[in-house]
Amino acid sequence: MDISKVKVGSVSYLNAKPLVYGFETGLMEDEVELIIDYPASIARQLLDDSIDIGLVPVAVIPFLKDHHIVSDYCISCNGEVATVCLFSDVAIHEIETILLDYQSRTSVALLKILLKEHWKISPRLISADAGYEKSIGGTTAGLVIGDRAFSQRLTSKYYYDLGDAWKQLTGLPFVFAAWVSNKAMSEMFIEKFNKAVQTGLDNLPAVVQKNQSPLFDLQDYYTRYIEYRFSPEKMKSLHLFLQKVSQQDQHHIKLSS
Repeated sequence: MDISKVKVGSVSYLNAKPLVYGFETGLMEDEVELIIDYPASIARQLLDDSIDIGLVPVAVIPFLKDHHIVSDYCISCNGEVATVCLFSDVAIHEIETILLDYQSRTSVALLKILLKEHWKISPRLISADAGYEKSIGGTTAGLVIGDRAFSQRLTSKYYYDLGDAWKQLTGLPFVFAAWVSNKAMSEMFIEKFNKAVQTGLDNLPAVVQKNQSPLFDLQDYYTRYIEYRFSPEKMKSLHLFLQKVSQQDQHHIKLSS
């Protein structure tokens, strides 16, 4: 490992592939070391300073002592996202228990907000371990995120898309992950970083060819469900989400004190 390089971490899901394509094809290879892992792990590495920049679930932002959104690009949706869903064999108001995906704090926090404010139900929530999808059935539902959501669509009778539910609740898009640094980066580096990130978005057919999925049309997924450009409306949504997460956490502290 070259300690002189900026360590950049990214989530391992298909929706992140366009954002790391430039780095994977050699751009900034003398300046950047790329690390790929699942969302919660990348978030932990950014928190403990093992990496300098991470494409991280946005719920980690309040826990960083110092944070900077360093890119014009993110992983977001404006309605359905397809890969962050609540899966069930029964209709939403018949669900009694929900198994929570262990891979992303943001999706779990979003689900809790939607359960309270959108669906207005209060099922039992259980933090799940790997392989929990097999336990989805009857009145037990499961929050499944990332690439595994593609296959879960084939087995569950009902699915509730969290991006779509947030849009119905707030009228806003939703930002799942952003490029965040735990220290200030130079303007020159950020400019080069953004160009490297944009490379994959400018070459989506090549990204699709490199990462083909038998379960989903990735070209359709990248262009119909995922939005990669940050916007003022998305920043507004991000602030609203973090505000609701903060209120949620304060409520839990009061209940347990």
